[in-house]
Amino acid sequence: MSTRIRHPYLDHPGPIAFAHRGGDADGLENTALQFRRAVEAGYRYLETDVHATSDGKLVAFHDTTLDRVTDGAGRIADLPWKDVAHARVAGKEPVPLFKDLLQEFPGIRWNVDMKDEPALHPLLELIERTNTWDRICVGSFSEARVVRAQRLAGPRLATSYGTRGVLNLRLRSWGVPATLRRSAVAAQVPEAQSGIQVVDHRFIRTAHARGLQVHVWTINEADDMHRLLDLGVDGIMTDHIDTLRKVMEDRGLWV
Repeated sequence: MSTRIRHPYLDHPGPIAFAHRGGDADGLENTALQFRRAVEAGYRYLETDVHATSDGKLVAFHDTTLDRVTDGAGRIADLPWKDVAHARVAGKEPVPLFKDLLQEFPGIRWNVDMKDEPALHPLLELIERTNTWDRICVGSFSEARVVRAQRLAGPRLATSYGTRGVLNLRLRSWGVPATLRRSAVAAQVPEAQSGIQVVDHRFIRTAHARGLQVHVWTINEADDMHRLLDLGVDGIMTDHIDTLRKVMEDRGLWV
């Protein structure tokens, strides 16, 4: 690894392979079935998203509404769990509760994107109740939301930068003064955003100098995976779990 381990969550030999939403198989993203497939393929890090229902149940689901990927409809935040539980992803698989995923996969580490504010307290309460501080890294596009989670939980919670933190890290890599939160353990970023290159040698060097790992999403082509690993990234998130496994195997990195 290019950086020292700042949190037990990152204690892994070599670059980390993340199954993004469990991988993209038959449109079954963020389902227990797809997470099971990723684990059976050898993945030990899974990426998911969480929302809270109107009665405070934490579900693993990407979108704000059920409409795109399920046979249900409506905003998750406006629906009680009993209604969300009836929805089926791709008309087949139920929307899982995050607590059930933690229980089903006890040896697995999770990268969790908090999609909205109501998910913050149920997520922290679940991590506390299950004592899974070493198995979860929390991120969000909202830097303020991650900061609130970090302040409530302290250093036992692994967090990545939100959009503002990533921007400031990119500025620092260009030599522009910018404030950076010291409590983050990783920068989880797209390779490029809005035509601006995010991940390059300068960005990685700056992150590593601050003890931060760099995880890049969502990379689905083998050539891109090889190129990023050559640059020295510390993790790759992919929908194409078979492709990333093959790349890592070819490089002698698959654990």
